[in-house]
Amino acid sequence: MIEPLPSPSDKVLGFKLSGTLHDEDYQAFVPAVDAAGTGKARLLAQFHDFHGWDAKALWDDIKFSTTHCTKFEKIALVGDKTWEKWMAAVCKPFTMAKVRYFDAADLDQAWAWLGEA
Repeated sequence: MIEPLPSPSDKVLGFKLSGTLHDEDYQAFVPAVDAAGTGKARLLAQFHDFHGWDAKALWDDIKFSTTHCTKFEKIALVGDKTWEKWMAAVCKPFTMAKVRYFDAADLDQAWAWLGEA
């Protein structure tokens, strides 16, 4: 499931990803990102009890990454598992954004980093 998170700024989008993601999740998520308007946005993705993607959602994620790779200025990935930290390193070559991983206990730091100029 992908749930929107309350954000301190209209330039910062926040989402909580949990369980296994499905195509339906991306059908709501992508329009929410696109509705953020023009200009470079900042994104916080908080992983909580995250189990990955089903096959269709993985394809949706790849499509999203390729079509939105230039739309973000900063991306904060927040999680508590080693593979989630590894995911931050893997996604860096696929975006023009600055990407940084934060442990779940450092959620406030992630929001603050996204808010910095």
